[in-house]
This record gives sequence, C-alpha cells and structure tokens, in this order.
Amino acid sequence: MRALELENLSVYYGPVRGVEDVTLHVEDGEIVALLGANGAGKSTLLKAISGISPSKHGTISYFGEDFTKTSPHRRVLSGLVHVPEGRRIFPGLSVKENIMLGASNRRIAKSALSREADAMFDLFPDIRPFSNALGWTLSGGQLQMVAVARGLMAKPRLLLLDEPSLGLAPVIVQAVFRIISEIRRNTTVLLVEQNARMGLSVADHGYVLETGRIVLGGKPDELWGNEAIAAAYLGGHAKASA
Repeated sequence: MRALELENLSVYYGPVRGVEDVTLHVEDGEIVALLGANGAGKSTLLKAISGISPSKHGTISYFGEDFTKTSPHRRVLSGLVHVPEGRRIFPGLSVKENIMLGASNRRIAKSALSREADAMFDLFPDIRPFSNALGWTLSGGQLQMVAVARGLMAKPRLLLLDEPSLGLAPVIVQAVFRIISEIRRNTTVLLVEQNARMGLSVADHGYVLETGRIVLGGKPDELWGNEAIAAAYLGGHAKASA
C-alpha cells in the first residue's frame, strides 16, 4: 500500500516557484530519500505534504485518502508527522519534557506518557544522561536526537525528516542514521538530505530534486549509476565534456 502519493504538486510563494509538477510515491514501510542542492525545494515539498505550505495545484494522497486540502492538525492526528530542519527544541524545557510534547496529538495518561518518553532513551541512549538537562545546554547532535524522538512520540505512520544530518559531526551523523535505519521497523520515512551518500545508504528509493522539479528517481544503485546525477549531487565524477 502506498503511504504517500504526490501527483503534479506545485507550490508557489507569490510569483516565485517553490516546487512544480512533482510526482512521487512512498510505499508503506519504505525509507525514501529526497536529494538535491540547497534551495532545490526539498523543504518546501515537505511543508506542502504536512500542510504548512498550501499547494497551488496537484494532489496529495495519504494511505489512499485525499489530503490535498486537509488541515495540518488533522494530518498530524492521522499520523503524518514532520520533523523540520533546525530542530526547534524549547530551550527552557528539559530533554524529557521536549520529548513528551511530541505526544500532544494523542490522548494518553501522564504516567504512560512519562514511560513512553523514558523508552525513547532506549532508542537514543546518547541523550539518556541529559534527560533532565535544559534544551539550550545540548549539542547540535543531541538536539537532533531529541527532535526525532519527539516526532516519534506522535506514533507516526509517515515521518517527514528534514535534513537530520545538517551541521553535525561525521560521528554523530553515523549515529543519527543508525537510528533512522531502526525507525523503519515501525514507521515509513520520507527523508530530505543534502548528504546524498548517507541518505541513500538507508533508503529503498530516491528522488533528485532540481530547481523545484524531480529530475530523476530510482533505486539507490540506479541513482549512483547515473553519471550526470552522481557528479552533480552524489559526489561522483562525470566525464569531461569534449
């Protein structure tokens, strides 16, 4: 079953194109990587899927239901959860309090909420020692783990992850992507990444976005095998033009 299907989706900011005529799909249980240079429209596309940015035309289908005009609040209640770029942790709240806020879309007893938040530290052991630390005291990598844990508290059917490796040291990037690989056991993931190598290492399928349009889609090995795309986005080397 398809968790997400976009058909000819376009988003404009006034006269400025964000994305145009984007068609893609994400199968239930997959990790799909959305790749492209900075400014290609990747974050805009996630905002359209989560309902933050209204689409100009096209359709958004979520588990077979038309979500094109559905409110952002109802999308979250239906299990469509967006972890945006920039982490957006509340600096005056503790790590555990920040994580518990992710369950605001659910009716759950406070005791059960606390237990679920504690269970997140099994998935994110690097932040367990900071459970009671305030958000502003954490490093960038720790903040990213808190942001993902908070998103998972919503019990997403589809998790939208925007640039989870941005600004992180390589060793922390490896840890974050190990967690993303584990998430797929229970959650479908649409992953926006500039680090194409890491994104494709965990993905079942990938798309390349360029100036607001999908220019290529396929399995990770197919994307690596496309010389022009590999040179432009994936760290490969194209043949010198004559």
